[in-house]
Amino acid sequence: MHGMFGSTARNTGLERALKNALAGEVRFDAFTRGRYATDASIYQIMPEGVAFPKSEADVQAALQIAAQHSVPVIARGAGTSQNGQPIGSGLILDFSRHLNGLIAFDREARTAVVQPGMVLEHLNARAKKDGLFFPVEPSTASRCTFGGMTGNNSSGARSLRYGKTVDNVLAMRALFHDGEAFRLDGGPVGDNAVTRARNLMAAMTALAHEHREDIEAIFPKVQRRVGGYNLDELLPARPNLSRLLVGSEGTLAVTTEITVQLSPLPKHRVMGVCHFPDFRSAMETTRRLVALGPVAVELVDNNVLTLGADIPLFRRTLGDITRGKPNCLLLVEFAGDDAAHLRLELKRLDHCMADHGFPDAVVEVVEPSRQANVWGVREACLNIMMSMKGDGKPISFIEDCAVPLEHLADYTDAVTAVFEKHGTRGTWYAHASVGCLHVRPILNMKTEDGARKMRAIAEEACELVRRYKGSFSGEHGDGISRSEFVEPMFGEKLTRAFEQVKDAFDPGNRLNPNKIVRGPKFDDRSLMRFAPDYAVTVPASPALDWSEWGGFGQAVEMCNNNGTCRKMTAGTMCPSYRATKDEQHVTRGRANTLRLAISGQLGPDAFTSEEMKQTLDLCVSCKGCKRDCPTGVDMARMKIEFLSAYHARHGVPLKERLIAHLPRYAPWAARLAPLMNLRDRMPGAAKLSERLLGFSARRTLPKWRKPWAQKGRTARPEDVMGDGRDVVLFGDTFNRYYERENLEAAERVLGAGGYRIHRVEAKDGGRALCCGRTYLSAGLVDEARAEARRTLDALAPYVAKGARVVGLEPSCLFTFRDEFFALLPKAEVQPVADAAVLIEELLSADIAKGRTVLPLRDQGGRVAHLHGHCHQKAFDAMTAVQAALKAIPGLEVRPIESSCCGMSGAFGYGAKTVDVSLAMGELSLLPAVRAAAGGDLVVADGTSCRHQIHDGAGREAIHVARVLDMALAG
Repeated sequence: MHGMFGSTARNTGLERALKNALAGEVRFDAFTRGRYATDASIYQIMPEGVAFPKSEADVQAALQIAAQHSVPVIARGAGTSQNGQPIGSGLILDFSRHLNGLIAFDREARTAVVQPGMVLEHLNARAKKDGLFFPVEPSTASRCTFGGMTGNNSSGARSLRYGKTVDNVLAMRALFHDGEAFRLDGGPVGDNAVTRARNLMAAMTALAHEHREDIEAIFPKVQRRVGGYNLDELLPARPNLSRLLVGSEGTLAVTTEITVQLSPLPKHRVMGVCHFPDFRSAMETTRRLVALGPVAVELVDNNVLTLGADIPLFRRTLGDITRGKPNCLLLVEFAGDDAAHLRLELKRLDHCMADHGFPDAVVEVVEPSRQANVWGVREACLNIMMSMKGDGKPISFIEDCAVPLEHLADYTDAVTAVFEKHGTRGTWYAHASVGCLHVRPILNMKTEDGARKMRAIAEEACELVRRYKGSFSGEHGDGISRSEFVEPMFGEKLTRAFEQVKDAFDPGNRLNPNKIVRGPKFDDRSLMRFAPDYAVTVPASPALDWSEWGGFGQAVEMCNNNGTCRKMTAGTMCPSYRATKDEQHVTRGRANTLRLAISGQLGPDAFTSEEMKQTLDLCVSCKGCKRDCPTGVDMARMKIEFLSAYHARHGVPLKERLIAHLPRYAPWAARLAPLMNLRDRMPGAAKLSERLLGFSARRTLPKWRKPWAQKGRTARPEDVMGDGRDVVLFGDTFNRYYERENLEAAERVLGAGGYRIHRVEAKDGGRALCCGRTYLSAGLVDEARAEARRTLDALAPYVAKGARVVGLEPSCLFTFRDEFFALLPKAEVQPVADAAVLIEELLSADIAKGRTVLPLRDQGGRVAHLHGHCHQKAFDAMTAVQAALKAIPGLEVRPIESSCCGMSGAFGYGAKTVDVSLAMGELSLLPAVRAAAGGDLVVADGTSCRHQIHDGAGREAIHVARVLDMALAG
């Protein structure tokens, strides 16, 4: 079977030699290899092993040892290439974990020296302090590395002004295939350079001049040309020799240092969002807009507008910048140091649009925060389009063809006609300013028909690009997708010259072979992620309902490997990766491992193996991926599915059983509170609980309390008046038995707001209602379903009469709006899900609509630092909690920019996970809390969040209900 590399014998000699020689980690297990078998392309090639070098000496040793074992070497950064560049059957060197630092920074010279694993966004965060930035900014700036950017010769949205990576690289230090170091820059290869490099570059310069006539005649005259090797860069009288390595995709040498030119950061930016009624009119108008001198002109097509409107992360922004129902948008950015002049540029843009038949078609975006939101949508265009459900996906293989602007409208029309001819349609977005529109036809690559159509479309598109004198590879490199088309685009003589370049640098073909020259057939299905024998075989009967996705397999396959989850700043996703920087612990790594396991590519029983469990152990079910991942990969729900199968095979450990059954024994435990709380008071008890149960002795456990006793008599459905004032206060297990003061505060606040609180109990009259969250965390789906059924049956009659269900604990309340749909029939769940709100959602909405008024006292400028629970962020509820707090006069609300607190229910209590839990908290939350003034409030709605803040920062955080209660007049 395709990819059955789980049973393939390891190259133990290579593995042993590498482990003995390298300071960095070396992994040859099937699961790790599988995670490095893919990038953001359609391809999948299993490597022999993966190494994580810590120094240039490690890289040298790896190259030498690999050569001794006749194994090729592939350098890899973030692994977000879209054409298969960083994958292959050799040894992968991951530079992103350790070789990711800033070596030197010169503000006066505006230069920086970086290691190849450094992320672009990290350099720009440092450069910004001195008013500088590296101006080549791909949409993957939050995770792309400089090694990848130089390897692919990346561009980005603002290349119209700043050019490509090759235009901003000053020097490179690299290693030949045998580990010998050399350096290339803008001067001659001097006497201090190795003789080999000096002679080699003299030969390369001579080769370029030998082919000068063909280079000048055939190399495309568009800015966006990254195909082949950069022989044209060697033609000037004083060439920068390092630029031959840029765009070489790691096929010539392995880079260890890169010197880049920085640019002054513009003081101001403004944007005009230009609306068009049809696609062609946008393409025809593009060159008119470029003539105005903008920094960028970026396309957002109708597919993005339609799909993005269904994604919570982008819905508000799209609503903000669109008027009516445009077919597509052009985002036009101007930048400079004179704000008044830039506002005039927007007026010129408006006049230009009107002159070409589109009056009142520009939405001005001048506020930096709004611009950041718009760029967030633009940068996510690829992922938004990949959020299409089903087997048909927008496929990258002609994605970055570039043509002169005067031909752009005709070219796009012709390509659209090609798609129609082959029974499909395409998606378009990105760099209209330089004629490099990212286009992806929608194909099902699980079928032979999909592969056949892909070849036909590629060949016809190649002919169109040649006709319009464009570039077939304009930004994302050649890799596997386009190396086959180098010769049709550049001709036989230049292709042979490219082969001479490769052979001169790497005569043994050891560095990333079969890329750029002598490439494979790009439609070889044996090289693809969905090979001819690909099939999802497990789980045979999923525990949860995955019909929304078309099945569990298709839900897993939603991951397109673009790596948004690898970002280290902004948003929630992925907190465990931010703590470990290990591909195993990022959403992409988990999704890839799941896909390989359920399709049998990791051997029998891989889905329920210990290795699979280790892959998911550090997933804290934060749901950050549900919101932050534009394709909506829901790893939290996938983990439930996995745990259900895993525990069915291996049994449920005692610790997990204790957590899962908490709602059932909580009433009895609360009665025995003094005895139950001895664990943290009796010497040695915490250590014993760690040894026997796995609860870390370094953590205190929640204190059992006398439970919340809800006021009033048990309600009847007919008590609901249906005037919007009826609520059922859902007392979750955690607040009910550990922090009843939160529920008591909520009762007072709701009473002050004029709400009628109905006391609802289970129909069986037994213990309190429960959402089933603790059972889901252990994968006990049947038990969770029973809890959901019991709770739904109790609440539904009141909801039917018009009552709303109000909760305090985000992880519990949002179970009604999320997992209930995977447990019970949608028709039954929907009314209760629609009625379920957090207390801040209820209050902020009703206050805004004038339905309620709270008598709140002025707080005199007191500051409240607000930490958002991950599920609040995932369900776009942070605006509501901020609004509820801002309703308090004189209270200054300061949101804490943080990812997951790291506690995540039982995760933070585990002896095996406590260190990672605290590391997650230390990324941003705990330092921010420690920095807060002593008299400030710290607000956190999550039970776990409050516990983490208590343990990690020594501060008491309180629920928003208590803040409102404290502010009530009288």
